Amino acid sequence: MSSARSRNTPPPYLLLGEILRPHGIRGELRVKMLTDYPERIAGLKAVFLGTSPEDRDITSHAVEHMRMHQDYGLLKLHGVDDRNEAELLRSLLVMVRIEDAVPLEDDEIYLFQLIGLEVRTADGAVFGEITDVLETGANDVYVIASREHGEVLLPVIPDTIVETNVDEGFVTVNIPEGLLPS
Repeated sequence: MSSARSRNTPPPYLLLGEILRPHGIRGELRVKMLTDYPERIAGLKAVFLGTSPEDRDITSHAVEHMRMHQDYGLLKLHGVDDRNEAELLRSLLVMVRIEDAVPLEDDEIYLFQLIGLEVRTADGAVFGEITDVLETGANDVYVIASREHGEVLLPVIPDTIVETNVDEGFVTVNIPEGLLPS
């Protein structure tokens, strides 16, 4: 298994949201929020737009305002002043530079820090490696590459996660009965 990504360079940008479509005729963007801190976007001088955090064509845009409407953000960027200009930004990701991200509490980690962590069972056996984290709404799901079982989707709930140790590069889990094929 590879070493934990947390020991590698973090991504240059963290996701804040995804632009779904224009909102109204004055250039506002309807944004699906992908951050636990949407209220911080209004205080940013700029956000970055691109197709992924590793995109080479990420562009900076000054934030005019940001407000919440139902479960979505309505983001207004400087220079995006009508529906046609807003339409050109559909499906792009809204990001913040990692150095401008919200500082984490002591017991919090960024999702990117989980990628590459070794997954161990409660009895100490190596089970696999986290390759992705799916945010489902109800709870996150770890996508684990297991040599013995292939791709395994593990729900991140109190009964399954015993310990997460980013510094040491592992997660200890309880595999729920019936999750693996017999």
